[in-house]
Amino acid sequence: MKVFDNTTKRIFLASWISLNQPQASHQDVNQLLNPSSKSNGDIFRSLRQRIDNIQVRDRLLAHRLCKLIPAQCPFERDLNLFGKTLFHIPPMCKLNPLYDELVGLRFRALCYLADECGEDITQYC
Repeated sequence: MKVFDNTTKRIFLASWISLNQPQASHQDVNQLLNPSSKSNGDIFRSLRQRIDNIQVRDRLLAHRLCKLIPAQCPFERDLNLFGKTLFHIPPMCKLNPLYDELVGLRFRALCYLADECGEDITQYC
């Protein structure tokens, strides 16, 4: 069984169905809650759509995407001094407005390498 098919059927099917629905209701709610952020939402929406529309059909592109997009947040750290933890820096990747789209793009690249190219992707995990 292919990794991509198994994952889409079991885990991501519900989220994909919601992506196919029109976004007008979310847009109306966002305008009501924060009417001044209309232009910022349009910028991120177009970037999200561009990232979601990237088709991974090249082995070299898939390898570059897997190397470029990290598997986990690189900013999460514990700062220690003399063996004692001073404070913890939480993962801030969720603050990135394009985080979900980039993770999805990395996932599509990994699935392409595993399913279509038959390569071992453990080096990227």
